[in-house]
Amino acid sequence: MRVEVVEQLREIVDSDAVRVSPNELYAYSFDATPLVQAEPDVVVFPSTTAQVSRVLALCNAERIPVIPRGSGTNLAGGTIPVAGGVVLNMTRFNQIYEIDEKNLTATVGPGVITADFHRAVEAVGLFYPPDPGSMRVSTIGGNVAQCAGGMRGLKYGVTKDYVMGLEYVLPDGQVLRCGGKNYKDVAGYDLTRLLVGSEGTLAVLTELTLKLLPMPETKMTLTVFCNSLVDAARVVEEVIAARITPATMEFLDQGTMHVVDDFAHLGLPRDVAAMLLIEQDGSPVQVQRDIERIAEIARAVGAADVQLAETPEDGARLMAARRSALAALSRLRPTTILEDATVPRARLAEMVQAVVDIAAKYRVQICTFGHAGDGNLHPTCLTDERDTDEIHRVEQAFEEIFRTAMELGGTITGEHGVGMSKMKYLPQRVGPGGIQLMQAIKGAFDPNGIMNPGKVVAGYQPQRVVVRQS
Repeated sequence: MRVEVVEQLREIVDSDAVRVSPNELYAYSFDATPLVQAEPDVVVFPSTTAQVSRVLALCNAERIPVIPRGSGTNLAGGTIPVAGGVVLNMTRFNQIYEIDEKNLTATVGPGVITADFHRAVEAVGLFYPPDPGSMRVSTIGGNVAQCAGGMRGLKYGVTKDYVMGLEYVLPDGQVLRCGGKNYKDVAGYDLTRLLVGSEGTLAVLTELTLKLLPMPETKMTLTVFCNSLVDAARVVEEVIAARITPATMEFLDQGTMHVVDDFAHLGLPRDVAAMLLIEQDGSPVQVQRDIERIAEIARAVGAADVQLAETPEDGARLMAARRSALAALSRLRPTTILEDATVPRARLAEMVQAVVDIAAKYRVQICTFGHAGDGNLHPTCLTDERDTDEIHRVEQAFEEIFRTAMELGGTITGEHGVGMSKMKYLPQRVGPGGIQLMQAIKGAFDPNGIMNPGKVVAGYQPQRVVVRQS
């Protein structure tokens, strides 16, 4: 990047908000995705929408790539600067501007940490359901850009179901708004929904208006242990068929259970094939009724054991342990690759068994956990990126896993996004016509192709990406 461009960036933002030192460029050369890495030319920390507008206008005129970034916790290579350029770090937009208790909305900057936002709204008796596993680190803006999910997705939906309005900046510097606090608004195309999940490829989000709910009165937690993967899947199917929608219905296979128990010391049984962690919230009467009925269904299906958490604190410990699954698995080998595939709930048992068979076929170690209630599984491979032969087999295994998910009527990603990691699978999912339409949308927003190139459907083929070294 030319020196004069860097100087212009310094004129737009504070001088300390432009970083070019090798150490800092290296820090922004990767995100939470294993194996891949590419350095930006500069990192910029804007703090106002006006600054974002001017940075984008400059980069658009100079044809410099711009990569919006929050905490970098995404798992699909969504913030890796594969074409160099400017990483636009949005973490200084970290204010909660308003919690509107009359309209049940909140207006926030994209740099607000998700868990901090949860605490703020819960302090006034309100509830923001999306709860991605990285919520203690991830930002709301990143959640919106990726359309993050979480453990409460079964009952409450995912991030897109809570985004009501956005302020955003186009690549040419135009500042626009869509949506707002109205619960009904069908004026034109739904640009809000289009921008949610667009992974920084269309515009930069600078302000978010989010829907809130009243805080549930109470919750209870149930664990169901099963002797087979089929039994666990049948419990899920029968509970949903009984017209019960738990707040959370999580699945852990035996391998994941063992690692989580070693990490969290919960005293989980070692001789069962899988467990379901089920939480229900709502009114005390409804929660008690639903939990009792779920326990009955599990026993009727043939569960090995059913246990009710005796106190809310016990339930919270179980949920915290489930959130620790990735961290616990990461302790076992140098490289941990967590993936994301979703199938219809009725095909859950087939998908879980397919992952077991595929892991054996390619001689790789895969543990599986995920959101059983909505069919979203996270097959997680424990490997070593320095072993090129094993990494090749890992890639073959995941390619077959994604193909199997689609054959079962599922999809290649339920909540992690496409990024750069799943671009090659997207045509199989949406077809040539779908790709062409997405490319046309990309071209309408970003005719010069500066926004997060090399991601989702962009035609740019990465040249600067290298295998990440330990």
